[in-house]
Amino acid sequence: MELNENARIDTSQVDDRRGSGRGGGVGGIPIPIGGGRGGVVGIVIAVLVALVGGGFGLNAATNGGGEQGDNTSLEQACAAENALDKLECRNTLYVNSIQAYWRTALPQAFGEQYLPSDTVFFSQGVSTACGQADSGVGPFYCPADSLVYIDLTFYRVLADQLGAEGEFAQPYVLAHEYGHHVQNLLGTNEQVRRQQQRDPNNANALSVKLELQADCYAGAWAKNATGTADEGGQKIFTSITEQDIQQGVDTAEKIGDDAISERANRPVNKDEFTHGSSAQRREWFTRGYDSGDPKSCDTFKAGV
Repeated sequence: MELNENARIDTSQVDDRRGSGRGGGVGGIPIPIGGGRGGVVGIVIAVLVALVGGGFGLNAATNGGGEQGDNTSLEQACAAENALDKLECRNTLYVNSIQAYWRTALPQAFGEQYLPSDTVFFSQGVSTACGQADSGVGPFYCPADSLVYIDLTFYRVLADQLGAEGEFAQPYVLAHEYGHHVQNLLGTNEQVRRQQQRDPNNANALSVKLELQADCYAGAWAKNATGTADEGGQKIFTSITEQDIQQGVDTAEKIGDDAISERANRPVNKDEFTHGSSAQRREWFTRGYDSGDPKSCDTFKAGV
């Protein structure tokens, strides 16, 4: 995977709150959380207690949010020479590519206008419209404020604890979260939440469908990523290889519910799945990539 050094890094799509972290990070083995917990939709959560019982999510009763970051340092870093050597600048450009894709793909596939969403970079803790969160939550999307949140140190957890070391793991993570934003724009998140309330026995199964669809949307972006461009028409990626895509597939597999349970030395219980098995996550990311069409991502009609 190669990013175009001439592509403009649009830092306005990021809200950098790393200087205003709240609360301490939480250690442990990351595990998947469901879309119905605390109104937050994410990839993983790093609180081991949630794995052994009790659950964890943002406190929806806390009307958080309203923080504003300071992008000055980010703007300077990403305007400097060798900006693509910096983690925050590469991730900002990934966000630019993902949103450029959906600006075209959403109206083409679903007849809906794409409304952009900022990604919030935070450290240690953050206040959101879904409540307070710390770094242990991992990357997540909050439907209440339509923002993606990530502590960039999560990528070290992903590589060191889960073995997802490839660079393409990073844009896959972001593309998955923006898949939840697309679901929010289409009303899918709210439909699923209502179904979960009407049928709590199937809440986890519905969460799995929601998460696998976000994986599929990430795959559709990956197929079309080399066609995305900045506002001046400069391509954002100069190349994405099959090895890169395999890194995305590997990441999807390593954060499957069964893989996480096995890593934590717990029995695998399909009834407790909230994100899907490794095989399912691989299948749906691959389906999105092979088709390149988000319309192929209807996990709700596919009998998942």
